[in-house]
Amino acid sequence: MSPKHTAVSHERCLAAREVLNRVGDKWSVMTVSLLGEGPLRFGELRRSIEGISQRMLTLTLRGLERDGLVTRTVFPTIPPRVDYELTKLGRTLLEPIQALADWAEQNRTKVQASRDRFDAAEARRPEASVRAARGALSGRRA
Repeated sequence: MSPKHTAVSHERCLAAREVLNRVGDKWSVMTVSLLGEGPLRFGELRRSIEGISQRMLTLTLRGLERDGLVTRTVFPTIPPRVDYELTKLGRTLLEPIQALADWAEQNRTKVQASRDRFDAAEARRPEASVRAARGALSGRRA
């Protein structure tokens, strides 16, 4: 492999990692997906995303806004109304996110079956019983 090709591959990996760190977490994916249907207020988002805390939603929205994927619009009402909406760049994420969601739905049972086979094989390995014994002695799981 040429040094130029290696540098390009390295740059691509860095770029992908940087972007996936933001948009690859479950809260960002869910938030972007919901905002793909149109602007929403904070409370509407929070009620629509099961299990998200107020703090985590705030951090997620700030990160998405910082990355230029979401806009935050404050309306001068009492109390102030704040809407969140995908930017043009944010809307370009909808297709890849939907493709990933489709892939996950189509392959979830295959992935789970692979995990089950792997876990069963790991449990049969001799060192697994040693790890389990050590974990039991220290109060941790193997």
